[in-house]
Amino acid sequence: MAYETFTTQQINDLIIQQLEFFLNQKTPLLPKAFNRVLAKVLAGVFILLYKYGGFIFLQIFVSTATIRETTIGDVSVSPLIEWGRLIGVGDPVPATNAELLIEVTVEVQGGTLNAGTQLTSNINGFTYIIKESILLNAAVVYPEIVAVNDPDNQGGGGVLGNLEAGDIVSFVNPISDVFRDTVVDSQIVTAADAEDPEVYRQRVVDRFQKRPQGGASADYELWGEEVAGIINVYPYTGDPGEVDVYSEATPESSGDPDGIPTQAQLDAVKESIEKDDNGLASRRPITAFVNSLPITRTGFEVTVFDLVVQDEAEVQQEIENSIIDYFLDREPFVDGLTVPPRKDKISKTTITGIVDDSVNARNGTFTGVEFNETGSAVSLDLYILGEGEKSKLTDIFFV
Repeated sequence: MAYETFTTQQINDLIIQQLEFFLNQKTPLLPKAFNRVLAKVLAGVFILLYKYGGFIFLQIFVSTATIRETTIGDVSVSPLIEWGRLIGVGDPVPATNAELLIEVTVEVQGGTLNAGTQLTSNINGFTYIIKESILLNAAVVYPEIVAVNDPDNQGGGGVLGNLEAGDIVSFVNPISDVFRDTVVDSQIVTAADAEDPEVYRQRVVDRFQKRPQGGASADYELWGEEVAGIINVYPYTGDPGEVDVYSEATPESSGDPDGIPTQAQLDAVKESIEKDDNGLASRRPITAFVNSLPITRTGFEVTVFDLVVQDEAEVQQEIENSIIDYFLDREPFVDGLTVPPRKDKISKTTITGIVDDSVNARNGTFTGVEFNETGSAVSLDLYILGEGEKSKLTDIFFV
């Protein structure tokens, strides 16, 4: 039996019908008639109960539980996060803060630039502070700064706090011994956004489906994806006694359009695999050495020969979209972890079939399709060919 939620008007009409039946008289049409007023009030109460009951029902499934905080009485909970805590995933990964090395020009040497001194950027509106006091004993000094606040008062976390070499940050209050404007020399720590709710939801689902097993492939995946900015982890058996763990990051957190992780992110993945939230080395098997590696990308060229069809430009675009969808549906195969069917192979027969479907639908013809690796990798949107190597469609040619 399908669950049906009545509308307020349907409940209102039903109450009026029941009153008329039991009172054995018609309710006046006047909008302020007692029965009609009573019916509307009761309908409002019932609809609230319907909606509240439906909301509660959805919270018993991870796939539909809300991450928003809900208050019942004196207790406030986030149903999805409670599921995550219950199964051992913990809370969503919070945003991390950018750390930068800046170049400060000193006008009067001999003083000290104190820790906690505030700077701001006109580029993103973030506030930064100097991490440690530094002596003004040279014409140029290089203190480290960290983002601590942002225009939304969210603590300065997230990728918007990242700056590039050459960007300007200025002291909030002028300091007599140094120039007010400073220059970003380099990025020390690349910030990442807080974990997306749907990414977190998938981690919770994965934990239910892939319970910890003392060092199985699923464990490495779950441990690695706890790191801020890391969205996919692919573990493979390496040399004897070693595990090769390939990681993919968000482009925003890594600063790379292909999602190639930074060295700091790779180190964090290895640390997450080594130690639990309390810093105890209780995760990976003692006999397994972990190699934390970045994913790579493999580009492809697809060539369609002798295409003859009306509306050629439209058909070409349709073919490109279909082939790109096919490539983006490819994903890695990890033995003991990937659920069949396998999608780590790229088939010339399938690509030819995709082209044939589009061309035949327009009564056109073509003589063949070829594709090969370009040897170069471009932009994100993936997926995988081989162990730890990402595949991305590079170019499509019509000749």
